[in-house]
Amino acid sequence: MERPEKAEPYRDQIVEWVTRCRGNLVRVHEELVAQHVPISYPALTAYCRRHGIGHAPPARSRSGRRAPAQEMQHDTSPHRVVIGGAEQRVETASLVLCYSRMLFFQCYPAFTRFTCKVFLTDAIEYLTGAAATCMIDNTHVVVASGTGAQMVPAPEMAAFAERFAFAFRAHEKGDANRSARVERPFHFIEHNFFAGRTFADLADLNAQARVFCDKVNAARKKHLHASPRELFAAERPHLRPLPLFVPEVYALHHRLVDVEGFVNVHGHRYSVPYLLIGRQLEVRETKDRIDVYHGPRLVASHAKVLGRTFTRVTVPEHRPPRGARPSTQPVPEEQTLAQADPPVPAYAAALKQRSAGRGTLALRRLLALYREYPRGPFLHAVTLAAQYGLFDLDRLERLTLRVIAKDYFRLSPDDEEPES
Repeated sequence: MERPEKAEPYRDQIVEWVTRCRGNLVRVHEELVAQHVPISYPALTAYCRRHGIGHAPPARSRSGRRAPAQEMQHDTSPHRVVIGGAEQRVETASLVLCYSRMLFFQCYPAFTRFTCKVFLTDAIEYLTGAAATCMIDNTHVVVASGTGAQMVPAPEMAAFAERFAFAFRAHEKGDANRSARVERPFHFIEHNFFAGRTFADLADLNAQARVFCDKVNAARKKHLHASPRELFAAERPHLRPLPLFVPEVYALHHRLVDVEGFVNVHGHRYSVPYLLIGRQLEVRETKDRIDVYHGPRLVASHAKVLGRTFTRVTVPEHRPPRGARPSTQPVPEEQTLAQADPPVPAYAAALKQRSAGRGTLALRRLLALYREYPRGPFLHAVTLAAQYGLFDLDRLERLTLRVIAKDYFRLSPDDEEPES
């Protein structure tokens, strides 16, 4: 039954006050009552809702069907699981193909940029290819600046995406439905995978997660009228193929070996040969290994600790022999100087006694001078330094240069400049 609306004669006033009150209909009703407009608050709100005054129409969800290999969605979610008999928090990372709904997820102690690259590499290898676009939220792990359509990925993440021929894309703020394909499986994972399960360690958890993904992807889904694996058979030819060579993801760290012969990576301590105490080493962190290099040489390799509890990993061969302490073992520089021409060995021993600690830096500097300068002038400078008790290596170097100048750049009286 059609009948006139009570608020229609006051439409202009309503529109004016909605603008002045910034859409607050409670304030609009108060102002209308003050002007003796005979309209109730429910009638006002209903009128504004029907005519779109101060109300934006609800946006249509854009999480509909995607074309094969058009888009994949990635996100993370924290969960509490029982690992090794204790409840721990883990970060669950998931990737879903929007067309076939193929699911892959893994868990990590923390989700960093390095972990993100490790996960996406495993996920794309599991799916044997990548979709054209990877939809993400506005996470700092991938994003360098901007949000939504103006999002700019970090250079290393953009290079990673280029390796697999896809592009990162972020949904607009508040548009959570845009990534609904990957958000919904987290509830399913929590109540179907984690429920009632216990794990020996994180590696066991991820191994069971991969088996669970195989089972879920093979199960028929009513709303799809097929299983994800069956739909994936049609989507797979359209995926970006894997590169001919997929390099292993790794992160480089530079660490100083502590006095106990360990290097620290994310709170976990890994042993190295005790003769490298005090040296600067390069640590290469991969998905499941920690490799330690001294220059080009691999000096230690350990299985990576994935738990949150700080752990010390020791290899017996890295410890000094029983009864011998690292401080009693001569450093390589000291051994080389002991075999040098006299009086260098005696000067090196005296220099070590006058240096702090084991005198490693001083002996290393003395060995560098011994190797760089001509042998005769350097030995003469060391003899003079030992005679006068000079153990400042800067003064020893200047003394060596003075001797070299006299021996190799002798000036005749005719070449000398006249005094002014």
